[in-house]
Amino acid sequence: MKTDMASPKTDQTPPSSGGFKLGSLFKQDLGQVPVVVALILMALYFNATTSGLFLSARNLSNLTLQSDVIATVALGSIMVLLIGEIDLSVAVVANLCGAVTCVVSVFHHYPWWAAILAGLGAGLLIGVINGVIVAIIRVPSFIVTLAASLFYQGLLLHLLLPNTTLIITDPNLKGIAANYLPDTVGVGLPIIGVVIYAAYVIYTRVQRQRKGLVVPPLWQTAANIGVVALVVILALWQFESYLGVPIMTMLVLALIVIFWIILRFTTFGQHVYAIGGNSEASRRAGISVNGIRIALFALTSVLAATAGIFQASRTADADAAVSPTLLLQAIAAAVIGGVSLFGGRGSVWAVIMGTLVIVGLQNGLDLKSSGNDIKFMVEGLVLILAVIVDALLRRRSTSPSR
Repeated sequence: MKTDMASPKTDQTPPSSGGFKLGSLFKQDLGQVPVVVALILMALYFNATTSGLFLSARNLSNLTLQSDVIATVALGSIMVLLIGEIDLSVAVVANLCGAVTCVVSVFHHYPWWAAILAGLGAGLLIGVINGVIVAIIRVPSFIVTLAASLFYQGLLLHLLLPNTTLIITDPNLKGIAANYLPDTVGVGLPIIGVVIYAAYVIYTRVQRQRKGLVVPPLWQTAANIGVVALVVILALWQFESYLGVPIMTMLVLALIVIFWIILRFTTFGQHVYAIGGNSEASRRAGISVNGIRIALFALTSVLAATAGIFQASRTADADAAVSPTLLLQAIAAAVIGGVSLFGGRGSVWAVIMGTLVIVGLQNGLDLKSSGNDIKFMVEGLVLILAVIVDALLRRRSTSPSR
């Protein structure tokens, strides 16, 4: 019973598969297929209607930097969405923790690393408080985080009084978003990552064959590796055609990889998916449901704090004005990428696909000089389509015929 509950209900390929399976595409990963197709069609359309500007190296580099904050907040949102909860305070927490970092740096003259730790520590404290109220006192997360967002908005305004912005003076803090990696590092690390990924896929395939388990056709395994390698090479080519790989983008990718490893290969990650699939059964199986809930809310707020530091670095200031769309964009990025609002299904890699769709739409419509009315309607339409797909997949997975 405990083993069954520890198996993650996710769109990721199970550890024993070793490669892409066409059957699993329609059973678990169906939500990713239309996203990939839509992303390709969107890129081709905007590139054709902007005279090639959309896919230019400069625009793609800027688009990536625009995506980093949303992707980091979305990564945090995924943590609680996987257990069927929601955190409506992430956008405000991002601004608040960014402001804490700036205040510690500018007013108290602490070094950049201490200021960052202060901002992350504030996020950790906020997340633990939210998690305790939700898990121990059992107040619905919607209400808790909605009230928290109002409180932290007031705290943010109080922290920056008598001004509404605070300019960053530390060059190291500003350099997080402004600087680029050396070519050897910016190109070398992604290539090493592709090699490790290819070795992992091949190793898993060999292990399955030795155990007499079913493996996908060799061409599917080769195509799986080839697609990843092609995407990485094209991305590096575009980055190196402009200024190189941004440090902030590499940090975001590193966070995604770290949390993928945590959710994919650890007992903690298995328990997260188990709780998302059936919380009561997980509790009866001996899983510390309350402890994991608190931990996930803490991780959500820490990642929101990280996003706030990225945003402060990119704008070179802390701002009391919270983006009215950041929360919705983060949740939309997760859902569009295939994370279920009902819990138990999704991958942290959803961050990349979902964020590219959201930011790509914004960027393309901006290049076409479209008004905010068009942008809001298009984003809303994309989000509702993603939610409909999620609901249909959920209904299919719970159908008695399955």
